[in-house]
Amino acid sequence: MLANIYLHWFDRVFHSKGGPAQWAKATLIRYADDFVIMARYMSPQIQNYIEQKLEAWLGLTLNRDKTRIVNLRRNQERLEFLGYQIGLAPVREDRRRHYWRLEPSHKAMKREVDRIWEMTAPKYGWKPLPELIEELNRHLKGWANYYRLGQPRTAFQRINRYVRQRLYQRLRRSSQRPWKPAPGQTAYGYFQQLGLIYL
Repeated sequence: MLANIYLHWFDRVFHSKGGPAQWAKATLIRYADDFVIMARYMSPQIQNYIEQKLEAWLGLTLNRDKTRIVNLRRNQERLEFLGYQIGLAPVREDRRRHYWRLEPSHKAMKREVDRIWEMTAPKYGWKPLPELIEELNRHLKGWANYYRLGQPRTAFQRINRYVRQRLYQRLRRSSQRPWKPAPGQTAYGYFQQLGLIYL
């Protein structure tokens, strides 16, 4: 809480008359105690200003492990912030052209995969499938609502496949004989019949 108050003051000083927002055309984007500084060129002058104000003036400590400079003009560089990542991606119809792509970060995807694994773990094999699907739906709706910005389609498709894979494995485990869908029905169709949503 205290760090958040200090960063509020840092934000004001950063955008004040003598701050980098004026002489370097830089912008500070902040949420709670996380922040990103956007500038055309991250000069040593800006870096020294940040360290001097945060550490010497406010007495805060920068997390060097989480602090890095990203050049978003390079194709492979990605800025990660609040679970999202942004970077240049080639246009499918013309690979020479690029656009700014916003999507869930790799860390966010790993956390979501781990969460789904936990929700469908063997220790919950006693739980009726409709009840499990109802719980998954609530979780997936909340997750998708947060990551709906940008271009989340690829990430959503990956999560859809993983959820159905886990549920299929659950069906295979819960029966003494291998589970098979009814004639003319697929496992995915069966899950959809039980109300499982698609992101």
